[in-house]
Amino acid sequence: QVQLVESGGGLVQAGGSLRLSCAASGRTFAYMGWFRQAPGKERQFVGSIRRSGGSTYYADSVKGRFTISRDNAKNTVYLQMNSLKPEDTAVYYCAASLSYSATDHAGEYDYWGQGTQVTVSS
Repeated sequence: QVQLVESGGGLVQAGGSLRLSCAASGRTFAYMGWFRQAPGKERQFVGSIRRSGGSTYYADSVKGRFTISRDNAKNTVYLQMNSLKPEDTAVYYCAASLSYSATDHAGEYDYWGQGTQVTVSS
C-alpha cells in the first residue's frame, strides 16, 4: 500500500525557516513534489524533484527561498523553506508521480499526502 506521510509543519515568524519531510512507502516514484493550498485558493505548485538525477523545479514565488532535496535510500523528500513570508501560509501537500514527464500540474501526480499546516506570522 502506497503512503506519503508529511511532517514538519508549524507556526513560524516571518523571516524564519521550516523543513518539511515526506516519507513514501510502498514503491518509488519518478517525481516527488510539493504543492500548497491557502484558504479560498486553488492548490498551487511549489516544487518537485526527479528521482533519477535529482533535477529540481520551483515555482517563481519560492525560487531562492525554498530548496527540495531527497534521500532515495529512505524514499524521503524534504522541503527546506527559508525567509518565510505570511503569504507562504497554507496547507502543504506532498505528491508523487509515476511519470518522468510530470511537471507542475496537480493532475500529473498519482499519490498525495494528508497535508501539513504551515503558518507564517507577520
